[in-house]
Amino acid sequence: MTQKISGNLHVSNDVLADLAGTAALGCYGVVGMAAPSLQDGIAKILPANRLRRGVIVTPREAGIHVDLYVVIEYGTNITVVSQNLIDNVTYVLNEFAQVPLDGIEVHVQGIKVRK
Repeated sequence: MTQKISGNLHVSNDVLADLAGTAALGCYGVVGMAAPSLQDGIAKILPANRLRRGVIVTPREAGIHVDLYVVIEYGTNITVVSQNLIDNVTYVLNEFAQVPLDGIEVHVQGIKVRK
């Protein structure tokens, strides 16, 4: 049973960043999220409670633009993993938040061997 409720729903950028970060970590080949700025030229994997720092959500006229900063597993195809990231994050944001997307960019900050 669905019931329509009139009004507007506003979703904060932090919630969108959390959704995108969680979706990104669920992708095969992603070791973790990284900070957008590299310190000493080394990407550091962020702990799970700070996923939001690895995602930048920017509102634009056409929709939101998402920048993902990730660390990829050694030996995986970066192009394939990046496309899977874009597809997964697009699906999650369209299905759960129902926000229009202007684009998603994947920034590979490093490569790491998974133990």
